[in-house]
Amino acid sequence: MNIPLKTLESPAGDVFAAGLEGIVAAETVLSHVDGAAGRLVLRGHQLEQLADWSFEAVLALLWRDLARENLDETQIRLRLGAARVVAFERMTSALPALDGLSQVEALRLLLSLLPDVETECHHLVAVASVPVFAAAIARRGRGLDPVRPDASLGAAADFLRMLHGAEQGPEKVRALETYLVTVADHGLNASTFATRVIASTQAGLFSSVIGGLCALKGPLHGGAPGPVLDMLDAIRSEENIAPWLTEALDRGERLMGFGHRIYRVRDPRADALKRAVSALRDTGGRIGFAEKVEAQALALLAERKPLRPLQTNVEFYTALLLEAVGFPRESFTNVFAAGRMAGWTAHVLEQDRVGRLIRPQSRYVGRMPA
Repeated sequence: MNIPLKTLESPAGDVFAAGLEGIVAAETVLSHVDGAAGRLVLRGHQLEQLADWSFEAVLALLWRDLARENLDETQIRLRLGAARVVAFERMTSALPALDGLSQVEALRLLLSLLPDVETECHHLVAVASVPVFAAAIARRGRGLDPVRPDASLGAAADFLRMLHGAEQGPEKVRALETYLVTVADHGLNASTFATRVIASTQAGLFSSVIGGLCALKGPLHGGAPGPVLDMLDAIRSEENIAPWLTEALDRGERLMGFGHRIYRVRDPRADALKRAVSALRDTGGRIGFAEKVEAQALALLAERKPLRPLQTNVEFYTALLLEAVGFPRESFTNVFAAGRMAGWTAHVLEQDRVGRLIRPQSRYVGRMPA
């Protein structure tokens, strides 16, 4: 049965919209997405203002007045460092159970080890744990042992150190930090909505954010950056860009990394990530090649679909950035979760203050009994 994607109103006055398009389901102080203007606001700050902040500073901003204790950037950095060490010790005995799972499934399993018993710092533990788990999972996939955290480092620097086994240069650390900040929160997206629904039942923070991760796992939400690299690999050479893109559009295929359900102009996160990527050394020419693909794709999309704005989205430069700092493609969703955990935890804290179960109505369209 095909359900129309328009908003409908029944004689009784109830409104139905497939995908909840245009339906306001929560009030939040955390973030605002203005798709028509290509604008993302986090707690009163434009994304462009935050792109150079540390991840810890953005956490302080998002958690302010929602957690039991307001911590500043320095305090959060110290507590995250200590929490990473605890997460590492909790994780090591569970590593054999990860074999045979995908990387995001492995992250889901490790997060399930964290108890829902509420403490003053459970949101800190959640954010601290994901980089530890994600780095260990990625290394195990290459047959390597996990690397113990260094509590003295910032979150982004230690994430890369735990991935590679050695500290990385400042350009790579800054690029990863920009990514974590850029994806920290983004309105009531599917994973954040799932997180708030679970939080509204008072199931606990870790149950709530695991639900968010499960939503992020879906290819329509968090699984698209990897296919951007698959597309670049398939194009292979500069002279093949136009023919490959043209043939893909002729077949009715979507060009990965272009278009967004919300943004009708360029995704502001893509611009922030493009600046971060441009600062990385690109000895293999991958980034320059990708920029040529982007230019050709935008021109073709404007020609083929003049009435439907299709601009570069966050996935395009996410793929280039995460590849450049050394993450394998199968880790991309877990790195996304490391950044988005900032928003998920903030939404749980905010929903806890609302204290009301989220329980929308459905419209029955089946047969009625005789």
